[in-house]
Amino acid sequence: MERTKEIGVMKAIGARNSDVLAIFVIEAGLLGLVGGAVGAVLGVGFAFGVAHSANSFFGNELFKVTISLPLVAAAMSFALLIGIISGIWPALQAAKLNPVEALRS
Repeated sequence: MERTKEIGVMKAIGARNSDVLAIFVIEAGLLGLVGGAVGAVLGVGFAFGVAHSANSFFGNELFKVTISLPLVAAAMSFALLIGIISGIWPALQAAKLNPVEALRS
């Protein structure tokens, strides 16, 4: 684990297991949310780029891109959920670390 000493310091200064767990789960959720936002922006940009290229190639307005905000919000919520779920196991492992052993490593 790359953050073993950091976890050891947190626990040595009084962080409870639930505090360490919360930090890791929140961090994983934020990473998922940022990933979802970047994916949404890139996806929308790609859709507009492909539509523009196809319309330029065919010479008329064959393809029109519409953005569904509820769908984008659902995709970002899904990314957040996946981030949180994927962060639970590492967070549990981090919370179980013995502070003395973590600081020695």
